[in-house]
Amino acid sequence: MNITMLYSKLHRATVTDANLNYVGSITIDQDLMDAASMRVGQKIDIVNINNGERFSTYIISGERGKGDICLNGAAARKVHKGDKIIIIAYASMSEEEADAHEPKIVILEDDNTIAEAFTGLE
Repeated sequence: MNITMLYSKLHRATVTDANLNYVGSITIDQDLMDAASMRVGQKIDIVNINNGERFSTYIISGERGKGDICLNGAAARKVHKGDKIIIIAYASMSEEEADAHEPKIVILEDDNTIAEAFTGLE
């Protein structure tokens, strides 16, 4: 049996743009993707702290070091520039893998620089 577990998250990211006229997804600064071990094309959930919206999309890579967090396509209607969001990645793993897994947590500053990064939930 496989269990879907929290793989990693970017916590309190600030939306830098919302582009309705782009084919859907979220653009994330590649440095932030690396810090959270996220991949291009990976399915993720987004939780908007400002308005309670929760939705799924997939990742595309943004330019390194710019701090971009841009919602594209229909997802752009669920956020506003400046909103705080949580970007959550999951992974399917065996029970044994799940017992040993420690998710990567990356907490961001208002400018999307890394304030803290750690593994585990405790």
